[in-house]
Amino acid sequence: MIKIGEKAPEINSIDQNGEKITLKQFLGKKIVLYFYPKDMTPGCTVQSCNLRDNYQQLLDSGYVVLGCSADSPEKHQKFIEKYDLPFPLISDQSKEVLNKFGVWALKKFMGKEYMGILRTTFVIDENGIVEDIITKVKTKEHTSQILRQSN
Repeated sequence: MIKIGEKAPEINSIDQNGEKITLKQFLGKKIVLYFYPKDMTPGCTVQSCNLRDNYQQLLDSGYVVLGCSADSPEKHQKFIEKYDLPFPLISDQSKEVLNKFGVWALKKFMGKEYMGILRTTFVIDENGIVEDIITKVKTKEHTSQILRQSN
């Protein structure tokens, strides 16, 4: 996983509309890039809705919010429509972005090991430098975790 103080790896992927999305296009803005396991699952829905419900507060603090998982653009679109999410979701079916950020990793659940996405949020400054990494994400309080770190 990349570390605080390092330059964030470039993203070259697509969003829920199939449109190209890169980190370069947000240069000069602070970015909240959150990685989550799967659209429509309970924890991911709570986390995404927490960011949605506090979106204006994040915007007022100068942040652009981007979500990322390995789901397809079509699945992202359904997720956005169902929960009225106001921010783009990056589709990383190739897991290239997940690997660049070090969040595609071996996980354990009920004694079984499998590869999956580590729920992690990267806070990136206007120059593309990682300011903070939140690994112990509290899905119901995620916005306050992000804002607490930036103040």
